[in-house]
Amino acid sequence: MSTSLPSASQLATKAKTPFPGASADYEHARRALLAEEIEFRRHATRLVEQRRALPPGPVIIKNYRFMDEQGFDVGLIDLFGDKDTLVTYFWMYGPQRERPCPMCTNWLGSVEGNAADIKQRVALKILGRSSVERQYAFAQQRGWRDLNFIQTVGDDYARDLGILMPDGSEYPALVVFKRDGDQVRLFWASEMTKEMADPGQDPRDAPDIASLWSILDLTPEGRGTDWYPKLQY
Repeated sequence: MSTSLPSASQLATKAKTPFPGASADYEHARRALLAEEIEFRRHATRLVEQRRALPPGPVIIKNYRFMDEQGFDVGLIDLFGDKDTLVTYFWMYGPQRERPCPMCTNWLGSVEGNAADIKQRVALKILGRSSVERQYAFAQQRGWRDLNFIQTVGDDYARDLGILMPDGSEYPALVVFKRDGDQVRLFWASEMTKEMADPGQDPRDAPDIASLWSILDLTPEGRGTDWYPKLQY
């Protein structure tokens, strides 16, 4: 028997501004915003449930090859280890790049802080077209210890994902795979392309799992319109 949830506006009345002296206008606007935040949380929960309820995705037929951390040639199913789910992030650090993409680097820096925890539940691999040695050399410069870097052997994987451009430039790709017996199925892939961006916005996914933007979204200045992270300051 389902129980209806109280309205977000009703729940918002339970909030208390943490410091005294707020104006009536601030209190009213903050309660209205809190109601929207509660609705957003509920929508995000429904979105997660809808994602988890996806029917089985396509079986990965092509025999994509990778070079793992030990330098062994392996297949996609080998990247799972003892886990049934594999989370992969293809970052923009191809052999044509002198340095990796700053945005990818920022994202990976955030994931590094949680990688040891994440890997308790799922396999987590960072894929790149550069050699394993080159990727780990950069990781060492950043002080990353818990991310596992894998080289894609050949360009079929990147090309089939549609993220490899004719000039050798790349786009990132976040893809989740599911083990199905001795087969691998696609579970979910980020599919929000730049053509889907709203006017005045940079292309981005929802939810935006980059902690940089999540923190800046809490501030009066926001993300800004022409600021991006750098590899060094």
